[in-house]
Amino acid sequence: MISSKNLVRHEFIGLYVEVTESKNKTQNRIKGVIIDETKNLLKIETEKGIKKIQKKGSKFIFTIPSGEKVKVDGIKIAVRPEDRIKLRVKKW
Repeated sequence: MISSKNLVRHEFIGLYVEVTESKNKTQNRIKGVIIDETKNLLKIETEKGIKKIQKKGSKFIFTIPSGEKVKVDGIKIAVRPEDRIKLRVKKW
């Protein structure tokens, strides 16, 4: 079960996300469902189409299935998805 403590160790595809900060100011406040993930990017399906967001330099709020919102700094998740689930992260 996904919780705020173990979010980083779970699959992101299918989760609702909002970009709260980004180096690219045009990407601030993008909201939608994650449809794909790579080492450096999240692909988010929004009302206006698919957007690619850099993980590094961005901050996100993920909404987990319980409805809880979790803030995550993109630098903490900027690894390959299959390697991220093996990480031991103290605080994000």
